[in-house]
Amino acid sequence: MEDAHESEALPPRVAAALDDSVGAYWRARERQHVRDVYAGVRIKKFPEDLRLMEHLMWLSRSQVVVELGTHFGGSALWFRDRLRALAGYGRVPEDVRVVTLDLRQDKAREALAGADPAYERDITLLEGDITDPGTARRAGAAVPAGARCLVVEDTLHTYDTTTAALRHFAPLVPVGGFFVVEDGIVDVPELRPPDMPGGVQPAVRNWLGTPEGAGFRQRRDLERYGLTCHPGGWLERVRQ
Repeated sequence: MEDAHESEALPPRVAAALDDSVGAYWRARERQHVRDVYAGVRIKKFPEDLRLMEHLMWLSRSQVVVELGTHFGGSALWFRDRLRALAGYGRVPEDVRVVTLDLRQDKAREALAGADPAYERDITLLEGDITDPGTARRAGAAVPAGARCLVVEDTLHTYDTTTAALRHFAPLVPVGGFFVVEDGIVDVPELRPPDMPGGVQPAVRNWLGTPEGAGFRQRRDLERYGLTCHPGGWLERVRQ
């Protein structure tokens, strides 16, 4: 029997009925994930997507995660803790860091301080508009010299913001590294959340066709777990 403490710490339950459709299960999981938490802080990610990001961080030896879209900061904590684990295994240097950006960081500062009063040691909160090239320059300045970066884009999920994120932040990704564009589901009519206009997948396709996007390849084969919020959004840099 679930007690009151568990009901606050756990996401809502989703039942997997064998006679239900995959679509019905997917939509139930989508409703669930917006109420999930990590270390007591809201984190809106599918576990399957987090697991794949962990694989990519290991494979690419990511020492830094640059996150576009902080929200409450749960994913910043999760990325920080995964980077610490990589450092503990000797996969990356110990000087790990998450650089996370949003227009305002008031809620994230409060939530992160409540979870870990020393969060500023390895999580940098920046405020700014990702469509402004200066914001990307400030993010780059917060990255330790020579560190390998994973970039994760989780902002408005529109054509313009996705294009701006790719254009301004892709230079941070080294050869063999990854840029994850989240929530391409906004362009899947059967799965699109309410009030989201879409444009993510077209922005990715068009950017990959530009000279600056030509150094990346789209890795649909990385959609390994059957469920993902990011169809078409797993991008690997293969050359400068």
